[in-house]
Amino acid sequence: MKKLTSAVLGAVITACTALSSFSANAADIRVTRPPGNIIGYVGDINGNDMVDMGDLVLLSKYIKGIGEYSEEYYERSDLDGDDIVDGFDLTRLRQYLLDELPPDPIYDDVPEFIEPPIYSLYGSLPSQGDAKLAIFYVDFPDCKFSYEPSTDNIEEIAFGDENKSDKNYPFESMSAFYERSSKGIMDLDGKAFRYTAKHDKVFYENDAWKVKLIDEIMTENNSNIDFRDFDGDKDGVIDAILINVPKAAGDDQWWPCAGEYGGNSHIRYDRKSLGHVIVGNAEIVSKSDYRYFNSTYLHEMGHCMGLPDYYLYGTNDDFEGLHGSAGYALMDDATSDFISVSKLQLGWYKYDQIQIYDSEAGDEQSFTLRNAQTDEGNCLIIPYKYLDNNFQSEYLILEYTTLEANNKYVKDYYWWRQRGNGIRVLHVDATVYTDFWYKSYKYTTSNTEYTDNNAGRRFVRVIDDEEKDNLYHNNSVINNSISGFHWYDDNGQQTVDIGLELSVSKNQDGSYKITVRKV
Repeated sequence: MKKLTSAVLGAVITACTALSSFSANAADIRVTRPPGNIIGYVGDINGNDMVDMGDLVLLSKYIKGIGEYSEEYYERSDLDGDDIVDGFDLTRLRQYLLDELPPDPIYDDVPEFIEPPIYSLYGSLPSQGDAKLAIFYVDFPDCKFSYEPSTDNIEEIAFGDENKSDKNYPFESMSAFYERSSKGIMDLDGKAFRYTAKHDKVFYENDAWKVKLIDEIMTENNSNIDFRDFDGDKDGVIDAILINVPKAAGDDQWWPCAGEYGGNSHIRYDRKSLGHVIVGNAEIVSKSDYRYFNSTYLHEMGHCMGLPDYYLYGTNDDFEGLHGSAGYALMDDATSDFISVSKLQLGWYKYDQIQIYDSEAGDEQSFTLRNAQTDEGNCLIIPYKYLDNNFQSEYLILEYTTLEANNKYVKDYYWWRQRGNGIRVLHVDATVYTDFWYKSYKYTTSNTEYTDNNAGRRFVRVIDDEEKDNLYHNNSVINNSISGFHWYDDNGQQTVDIGLELSVSKNQDGSYKITVRKV
């Protein structure tokens, strides 16, 4: 389980006083990037963690041309930062030693991206850095694949490079999809393996966790697979396992799903415990037809990182969680990109890409939103009362979504939608609670006790949540006359006046300007 470091927690806004520390210049309100960790000091030339006479002797010898001087010495000797080591640096070093000037610290690399808030939850697949997936393509003695790809073919489909000309684009590969969505901060890789189960498929059914099948696969392959290769973040847990069975196995027992391993948690494979496991029947149709395979398991890997489903459970009338042109989301219908709240929780925004409305900074504030399907994509957060330091509280989040890149398939799949480019406004309650041994989001659609059977608070809702064009465009005005543009009351209903009006205008460079006014 991953935790936020104290350095990052201190750098991100804190609860209850979240907004008071920001500048009154609303357009510059961002989450503060931490400076990094101090790894040394300029002037500590010999690297003994202090600035002393030994450093003065070394620098004096260098200036006189005596002895050898390493590149590392040189970097720590340029005390005035002019890229030249000379007598001025020697003078400055003497001032350090006389306590006339404090030595300048040297920091390690400053992070561009926020620490993923979702790391405080129970997911096992890293959303930043190296993430590893072991794919097992598994059939049964009595149930075979209609098309059987080679393991090389599976690996190319899952982990291949970006290919915009591929007819499956943007689902031409799982790795390429994640690289685009995460702005390059997540690097998914892995290997594929072929396996035939020892028993007919009925032997493994009526087991929600598929423990018998998982344990058999892991035990039978433990001697020929080094499972250390599937712990990308080196936390002692295998990041994720995908078990794909034939489509012919049926949907009742083998519909794709993901969750924590439900067996003996003490079992280790190459000293690694099992994290999340995906089991499903979304088989590859042919060498050139595999969109459903990738899109399905991209969604399931979202669960492995800790995200919930956004569609509704337990309803026959309307299972879709998010409606209209603003309602496409990978964690809802699995046909599109991750939406802004997903990217926020996964740590797929840079520090300067998170804009926050400051209720204390004046009656009118303006913000710019850029194309969410590009590396410049950013967001705007409007908090209710306060903003939790992990962004795990109630707020509105806005983004400028388009039909480009990872949303390209939307215009084919939802052919009846007239628009797909514009400002999406989401109402989020990402509150977290602890259930015995792990933390999770409190208001997921599967938790009917807290969501009032999905009629009350939910992790995410779309503002004006109807089957229509509910994105906002040039000259749109968003106020309390729009359904869903309210905070939740104590009964979980959207009735509390937000007290703001949002005006939308398009800039000449294609970005959008959002003006927030108190009313």
